[in-house]
Amino acid sequence: MIYLQAENIYKSFGDLEILSNISFSLFQNQRTALVARNGTGKSTLLNILVGLETPDSGKVTLRNDIKVGYLPQEPQLDLKKSVLENVFIADDTISIAIRNYENALKSTNKKVLQQAIDEMDRLNIWDREQKAKQILSALQLSEFNLPVESLSGGQRKRVALASTLISNPDLLILDEPTNHLDLDMVEWLEDYLTRLQKTLLLVTHDRYFLDRVCTDILEIDQKQVFTYNGNYSYFIEKRDERIRAKLAEIDKANNLLRRETEWMRRMPQARGTKAKYRIDAFYKLRETALQRIDSNDIEIGTSSSRLGKKIMEVKGLSKSFGSKIILKDFSYTFNRFERLGVVGANGTGKTTFLNLITGNLAPDSGTIDPGSTLKIAYYRQDGMNITDDIKVIDAVREIAEVVTLANGKTITASQFLNNFLFTPDRQHTLVRKLSGGEKRRLYLITLLMQNPNFLLLDEPTNDLDIFTLTVLEDYLINFPGVIIAVSHDRYFMDKLVDGLLIFEGNGEVSGFPGNYTEFRNWAKEQEKINGTSSAAKNKPDYKKTKDDNRKRNKLTFAQKKELEQLSLDIEILEKTKKEIETSLNSGTLTPEQLIEKSTQYGKVTRVLEEKEMRWLELSELDS
Repeated sequence: MIYLQAENIYKSFGDLEILSNISFSLFQNQRTALVARNGTGKSTLLNILVGLETPDSGKVTLRNDIKVGYLPQEPQLDLKKSVLENVFIADDTISIAIRNYENALKSTNKKVLQQAIDEMDRLNIWDREQKAKQILSALQLSEFNLPVESLSGGQRKRVALASTLISNPDLLILDEPTNHLDLDMVEWLEDYLTRLQKTLLLVTHDRYFLDRVCTDILEIDQKQVFTYNGNYSYFIEKRDERIRAKLAEIDKANNLLRRETEWMRRMPQARGTKAKYRIDAFYKLRETALQRIDSNDIEIGTSSSRLGKKIMEVKGLSKSFGSKIILKDFSYTFNRFERLGVVGANGTGKTTFLNLITGNLAPDSGTIDPGSTLKIAYYRQDGMNITDDIKVIDAVREIAEVVTLANGKTITASQFLNNFLFTPDRQHTLVRKLSGGEKRRLYLITLLMQNPNFLLLDEPTNDLDIFTLTVLEDYLINFPGVIIAVSHDRYFMDKLVDGLLIFEGNGEVSGFPGNYTEFRNWAKEQEKINGTSSAAKNKPDYKKTKDDNRKRNKLTFAQKKELEQLSLDIEILEKTKKEIETSLNSGTLTPEQLIEKSTQYGKVTRVLEEKEMRWLELSELDS
């Protein structure tokens, strides 16, 4: 049974075409994810589907008797009303009845109270109110009567999510529902949606969430829609097959085009039907040959500043806000190439910890002693501080006109932006006209251009599309420095980190020598063995975590890859060095050639020595 049908949706903003002839259907109980690159119109499409925006052409048809619930990225709430009232904001009758009942409880008038109770009975609100409170509690919003204006932005988004879920729609449309949720909340929502017998359409960057919740994928690529009847893992496999087949088609068309172009140049004036058919075929062939397939290969391999032996020592660090203890007597010594994930419930101090490390916040006591070569880049959760009325290219040029890549080559700021999927026309777009994901991508560029060797990442996956995330992860795996990441994205954490700092609340920090999934599996095993609270009782000490992590993984994944590459590089450099030596000793070089070869020999020798020293350093760690 079709619940929603989109037919030939077209939408543009001025000269910018966002959606072109988009058509698809959603069926009863189908759980579908909408995936596309940032800036390609995902949120615009969702707004069109629910009637908040109008397409330039095309239409959306909903089954007459279905109810739609929609969670936008920036939901609108009544700030003066309470949390619970906002949950029922879609149904004023329920909201008013609950408010009257709560006011009647404070009254001494028994008649008024009985009337309020009768109204609650008539509307069957008791069960819905209880369910609403259960959902709010799962989303860590237990103060139901608190006015929404007193909540943070993340808490307000969670109120809106609860309101959408409790509205009991037939079709649920969610735009980035996992943003502002901690890891426990994400897992709760994942379980809730998989058990819910409803039709679902969602946009999310959380790949584990996609894999476990969704049964179908809709991809917008090159303004076309592609449907995949499977989860995220199936989508990745079949998308790769589709792109390889398309590339083969384009390659074949280019080969044919060269032959047909020659025929077009020398052919007489076409008079016959056969010649006209061949001319028409030529233009179709050229259209195919000129197609461009977006690649996921975003070149962000910038160079980084040299990292010394001493990274950073933290001793006896403590921080409180009033009576709330965030950190208590925390000590830690960071090592070269360490990858640490920071996890914990919202409000336990993860972002405060990053602000202390960067010096943006002063500790109540304790010291932070950074190494002399340390160059920190801090990717903040609240985003960049770039003027909205500046062009993208100018925002980057303010940092540097040229960028040095990891291979030593230099490229212009414009080339670097182009490698990061900002086409020339987008480079001259004002920052305020970028999508949320494009702004985050630009923010990342401005940080990486500074060649840091110590990266602090606070929710870096928020608003980035899954394609950019894949490439970002590949870059971070090979990043020649220290990474500390706060993230609710389990896929990201599993792929990147080899140790965790777990913020327990009340200033307590524990550690674990592994990634997030390994930690969750360990915690579940502890609960099975010793009961519900055993994981907390038996939590490993973060000071011991580092030693355990070294024993378990002598080299990180990135270091292992680096060691393998160094072996190949050294072999090539040694061969090059011998070839130059042979040439220098041949006696056949002119004076100019001799100078050139001698200079080349010195460079190769110097690079070879540096790589040999690094190889020895990593081999020692691996021994």
